[in-house]
Amino acid sequence: MEKKKRRYFPDEFKRQATERAETSGLTIMDVAAELGVHETQLRRWIRQFGRSGTGSARRPTTQAQSPSSADLAAENARLKRELQKAQTEREILKKAGAHLRSGHPMSFGFVDEHRHIWPVRTICAVLGVSASGYYAWRRRPESRRSLENRDLLNDIRSAHAESGGCYGAPRIHAVLRAAGRCAGRHRIARLMRLAGLRGLAAIPRRVRTIDSRHDYPIAPNRLRRNFTASAPNQVWLADLTYIRTGEGWLFLAALIDMHTRKVVGWSMRETLHASIALEALEMAIKRQRPAPGLIQHSDRGIQYAADEYRQALAAAKITPSMSRKGNCLDNAPMESFFHTLKVERVHHRVYATRDEARRDLFAYIEGFYNSRRLHSAIGYRSPAAMERMAA
Repeated sequence: MEKKKRRYFPDEFKRQATERAETSGLTIMDVAAELGVHETQLRRWIRQFGRSGTGSARRPTTQAQSPSSADLAAENARLKRELQKAQTEREILKKAGAHLRSGHPMSFGFVDEHRHIWPVRTICAVLGVSASGYYAWRRRPESRRSLENRDLLNDIRSAHAESGGCYGAPRIHAVLRAAGRCAGRHRIARLMRLAGLRGLAAIPRRVRTIDSRHDYPIAPNRLRRNFTASAPNQVWLADLTYIRTGEGWLFLAALIDMHTRKVVGWSMRETLHASIALEALEMAIKRQRPAPGLIQHSDRGIQYAADEYRQALAAAKITPSMSRKGNCLDNAPMESFFHTLKVERVHHRVYATRDEARRDLFAYIEGFYNSRRLHSAIGYRSPAAMERMAA
């Protein structure tokens, strides 16, 4: 029987895992499950790298709201009531969405679902439906199809929330199908649209990260857009991207495995020095222990053409491959990963500091993308599931 490989975790992984346990508000058990490590192992890292040294995850404290002044003037009280009313109307309309047309049966469903949050008459007034019509609708027996849709929508909401709001109809359909739930993709898409649920969308931004104006050797394009691999550790793709923070840019270097789509190595730094790519490569090599003959494909950037990087590839018996000049499609799956990262996480966050961004990116890459996110290119499986299948 082949001896099982011992899993390798770099110190940076351990530090980020420790920081997530100490600052996320999750229990140590939850963080360990999220990252796919043993609870005892995580506690050992916390004792080694943690700030408190106690091994217990700390929960953020909440500051109590200051009470309103008791002697507000009558005019201020009136304005406050009007402001609160307008805010309530905005919240209702935001949750209801444009699809809730006046008199549409789904409007009554929205009223019924949110009657514990706002008064029924307030919701009906905002949506343009009558309160008496809503109560008459409640007295009528619900149809079998409506009951099925309501039950299905609950499952859809759970799957959508579990993904952190990332998944659209195709991946929700894959999640429910894997759970044995029989429902058509178009039906799921319709219910999501009516409920105002959708996957996250991109916010375009652009910063130059590639500097190919150098005199270092350029490797030939050995992949030629053949983005397939029959097993793990046959083809790795590498690239760099940038993250905006209140302290300036944070740069991320990453490598993904072509067969499993797993992020096998990553590094985050304040600058685009060649060491950022080298650190990501070293993590991937120690973590995956690839056999000789693996191809690593990247762009022509100076980080990947530098002497130190080429020497590290040669020492690990990894064959370099590079895209043609100015052709991002030669590394399309890597571009797709960074697009997914930004659409599902970065473009919907405001990072005050680089450390805040590091913690959040670690949580996404190791706690969600590698372990749980369904990837359409591998049959709506997670990278972790693909790696287990190949073991």
